[in-house]
Parts: sequence; C-alpha cells; structure tokens
Amino acid sequence: MERKDAFPKNAAKRLLKAAGVLLALFLLYVSGVLVFGAWTAYVPLAQGPAESVQKAGTASFPDSTLSFMIWNIGYAGLGAEVAFFYEHSSLVSSGRTIRAEKDLSRAYYREIEQFVAAQKVDFFLLQEIDRPSRRSYSNDQVATLAKRLPGYAADFFVNYQVRWVPVPLLEPWHAYGNVSSGLATYSRVQPMAATRYQLPGQFSWPARMFMLDRCVGVSRFSLANGKELVLVNVHNEAYDKGGRIKRQQLAFIRRFLEKEYVKGNYIVAGGDWNQSPPFFKPESLQPVFTKFSEQIPLNPEFMPPTWRWVYDPGHPTNRSLKQPYAKSQSEVALIDFFLISPNIRVHRVKTLDQQFRASDHQPVWMEASLIR
Repeated sequence: MERKDAFPKNAAKRLLKAAGVLLALFLLYVSGVLVFGAWTAYVPLAQGPAESVQKAGTASFPDSTLSFMIWNIGYAGLGAEVAFFYEHSSLVSSGRTIRAEKDLSRAYYREIEQFVAAQKVDFFLLQEIDRPSRRSYSNDQVATLAKRLPGYAADFFVNYQVRWVPVPLLEPWHAYGNVSSGLATYSRVQPMAATRYQLPGQFSWPARMFMLDRCVGVSRFSLANGKELVLVNVHNEAYDKGGRIKRQQLAFIRRFLEKEYVKGNYIVAGGDWNQSPPFFKPESLQPVFTKFSEQIPLNPEFMPPTWRWVYDPGHPTNRSLKQPYAKSQSEVALIDFFLISPNIRVHRVKTLDQQFRASDHQPVWMEASLIR
C-alpha cells in the first residue's frame, strides 16, 4: 500500500512562500519606518524660544506669597484603568493599553482640565501635555487648557516630536503613531522671556529617532528689585538603564541653576525628575520595598545644602503602569517635587491625592515667598 504524506509537499511550499512574503513585507515596513524616521527627525536647537500660546493680562506680581503646582498629566492617556504596554515590551502589546479608548481619554482630559481650572495657583508647570497627536486623539491640550485659564500666559516647550513611533514593533497596525508633546508653563504674570534649553544625552541609533528630546522650559519674570524669578520646568529621562543620560541632564541643570543664583535671581525648579529626592526612603510609601520604588536617588551633594528639596513625604506622586491602579497593591514612588534656591521661603507643600484617576502622576502644590 502506498503511504500518503500527512502534510502534502505543495502545501508546505505554499506555507513557506506565504511566510517569506510576510517576512519581506515586515522588513520592508521596518526599513520604511527607519528611512521615514531619519528623513523627518526633529533636530532641536540647543537653545530657542518657547512657543507662546497665550499672553497674560499683567506683568507684575499680585503679592509677595506665590503658589506653584507641578503635574505630569500623562497626555490624558494613563489614568487608573490603564496598564501600559511599554512597561512590558516594545515589541508586542500582549493585550495591554497602547492608547486609551477615545471616550476614556476624553474623560481623563475633562477631569484634568476641570481640576487645573479650579485651582487658585499662580504658576502651573505641566509635563506630558500634547499638541495634536494620535495617542490623545488630536486634542490640542496645550491650547484648550489655556482657554480654561484666561488671563494666564501659556508657553509650550516641545520635547517629543516624532512623525511615526513604530512601537509595538510587531503590531504595525497598532503603532503608536505621530506624537507632538512637551512641557507647558501657565502663569498669571507675563514672563519677560520663555526659553527651551535642550538637555544633553542620547540613546543609540535607531532608538533615538523615536525617543523624547528632553529639555527644560525656563520662564523669567522681572521683579521690582531688579532681579528675576526663574521658573524651570523639568522632565528628565525615564527609560535610561544605568542612569547615564540622567547624569548628563542633571549636570546641565546644576550648572544652569548655579549660574542663575550667582546673578542674585530666585529659582524654582519643579516637575517630574524620574528620580527620588535626596534622603527620601521609598519604602516609607509601601510596607514592602519594591524594585519600582527603588528609583535612583539624587545625590545629596547634587546641590549645596542651602538649596531645598520640597515635597510631601506622606503621599506618592507616581504609580507603576504594569497593571491598572489598585490602592495598597500598585507599586508607587515619589519622583515629582520642587528644588528652590536659598532666597525663597517655603510656607506649605502638599501632594493633591487623586488616587491616580486621570494620570499616572499626582499634582504637587507649593506656597512660597521671595526673601527680598
């Protein structure tokens, strides 16, 4: 009796041919993405003006006590229900969130917008706020929030400008897509200047074409005593194994702050440092000390001891995106805080606990006065 093959040879050939076609198409896609990325790459200036979105109604300070709020709003896409795919892999989503559903993203943004508009704050320093981008459904968050803050100056400092982010790489039909995002500073007082300073440090090629171009946003305000209040909006590197890029960025920031203080200026630097402040013990936030909480701490000698790190030690400001948020179960950290020069007196500081409903970060509020 003649033996029949369980899997005909012609079927095997068709399968191999189909696999070859799929592989060729994937390689063509990757090649196209790399060429397009190189062709459209954003090349920032070392120093350049911020984009002025709205002007303030006054150029003078209303009183001697000033209030500040920092908040990484996570582009209204990283609220409590989200487990972000990139925390696990850049290759596949594995069912985790690439972009929050449109209705959910809009709900997060409404909560962010309403919360910010309700605050009696002189200066807002926001991070991860989008211009029209695929991940935030083309909502110009910078401009729409400015409308909710009439009378405030609004200045935008781009730090993420990529025409096509190809992750997750093995799911091109789900690709992250175009991103335009950065830092925004809103102030009751019109700054005399708002400047974007490019931070040093790069990832290796080709990853750097699709990563953030980190910067600090510096806003200067003229004072009656001839000095300046210098606000520094901070968002340092997050995905930096070993901390090589962080160290370069911090060295730049330190030199900048020291130079401004020598001039006699008043400096408030605040935002998402992606590191714990000096001397802070992450285990104080959770009974079990976890790897996520073990952010690389800032060196206590980073700035002279007369400078002050300002934060609320009793509340976390950031949560892990590996799973949706669950109180007392999700890993948390404290990485959003202020650094102020010795000629500023702090009155109060408080993390505004929202249980991470609309963002993976929580806002931090500070009240302070200038020592004249």
